[in-house]
Amino acid sequence: MVRLTDTDEILKVHENHTGVLDIQSDLSVHNKTDLGKAYTPGVAVISKLIAKHPELKNKYTVSGKLVALVTDGSAVLGLGNIGPAGGLPVIEGKALLYKDLANINAIPIAVNQVSPDEIVNTISNISQSFAGIHLEDIAAPKCFEIEEALSKKLNIPVYHDDQEGTAIVVLAGLINAAKVVGKSLDYLHVVINGVGASGLATAKLLYAAGIKHLTLVDVYGVITSDDDRYNRYQRQFAAKLKTPANLKDSRLTDVIDNQDVFIGLSDQHLLSQHDVERMAKDPIVFALANPVPEIEPTDAAAAGAKVIATGSSQHPNQVNNILAFPGLFKGLLNSDLTKVDATLQLVVAKALASVVKKPTAQEVVPGVFNEAVVPTVSQAVAEFAKTQPALED
Repeated sequence: MVRLTDTDEILKVHENHTGVLDIQSDLSVHNKTDLGKAYTPGVAVISKLIAKHPELKNKYTVSGKLVALVTDGSAVLGLGNIGPAGGLPVIEGKALLYKDLANINAIPIAVNQVSPDEIVNTISNISQSFAGIHLEDIAAPKCFEIEEALSKKLNIPVYHDDQEGTAIVVLAGLINAAKVVGKSLDYLHVVINGVGASGLATAKLLYAAGIKHLTLVDVYGVITSDDDRYNRYQRQFAAKLKTPANLKDSRLTDVIDNQDVFIGLSDQHLLSQHDVERMAKDPIVFALANPVPEIEPTDAAAAGAKVIATGSSQHPNQVNNILAFPGLFKGLLNSDLTKVDATLQLVVAKALASVVKKPTAQEVVPGVFNEAVVPTVSQAVAEFAKTQPALED
C-alpha cells in the first residue's frame, strides 16, 4: 500500500510519465489512403453531414464517448482550496479510473476560480465536444449553482461526484447496514455532521429514499431554516425537514442521543466514544472524513458501534465514489439519459447495494475492485433508461 510518506516514489511515477494519461489513436495512418479516411479529404464528408445534422457528431466523432472532468480546485477532499492546478492530479487520476474500470474516455480540465456564471458559460461553450460533464472538487454553495444551471442548459448528463457520487455510495451502504442491525431503513434516525456539497446531497438522497428523521449539523451547529449563517440551499432543506427552530446552535453532542446513524462528512475526531455510547442500540457509524475519520474505527467499536464505515482503504467498508461514477457513466453513455436526478441515483444506490449478497458488519459496500460493481451499476442505468420517455428529436 502506497502511503503519503512515499513521496519520492509517488513523484517519480508521475514525473516519468508526465502524469498518468495519454491519448491513444483508434486508427492507424500509414499511407495516403489511411490519411484520406482519417483526416483530409475524408473528414469533409463528416463535417458537411454534421453541419446539416449536428446531433450526428455523437455518432461520428469522439464527442459521443468523451467525458469532461472539470475542477477549479476549490474544495479538494482532505486538502481544501488548493487551486485549479493543484486540483489537476485528482481529476487526472479519476480519468485513469474511468478508463481502467469502465473503458470510458475522460479528459481533465482545470478552470480558474471565477464566478459560477463564468464557469457555467465556459463549460457550456465547450460542451459540444463531450457526451457528459463530471464536476469535481468545487466548493459549496458555488457547486450547487453551477450544476443546477448546467443541468438546465445542456442536453447531456451533468454530474457532481462530490454530491451524487457520495450520496449514492452512502445510501448503498446504509441500505445494507440497516439489514445488518435489523432496522427498517424508513425509520432510521440519522444525524449528518458536515453539510457541504457531499453532506447536503447525501441528506437529500436519504430523504428521497424514505428517511425522514434527519438532523443536519455543520460548523455553527444544527442547521435551521432561519439561520442566515448557512447558505440558502442548506436553509431550504432544513425547512423541508421541519427542523425545530429551538435546535439552532445545538452542537453534535447535543443531538446524538438515540440516533441510529451517524454520517460524518466533516473533519477528524469530532465524534467521541461517549457520543457513540449515547446513540440508539446497535448504532451505525459512517465516519467518512479523510484522511483521518471523525472517530477511529477501534474507538467506535469499543463504544458499541455495530457497523462502521470510513473513507479509508485501511478499514472494512470503504465508502468511495469509485463505486459509483465509472458504472454510472458507462450506463449513461450507452443510453439517452440526460439527467442524473434523484430517481436515477436511487436506482444506482440499490443496484450497488445488491452487489453485496449477504451483508455483514464487515461488508455493507463492495470492495472498490469488485469486478461486479461496474457491470451491475451500468446495467441498472440501462434498465432505468428503458422506462423513461423517448427523447424528441
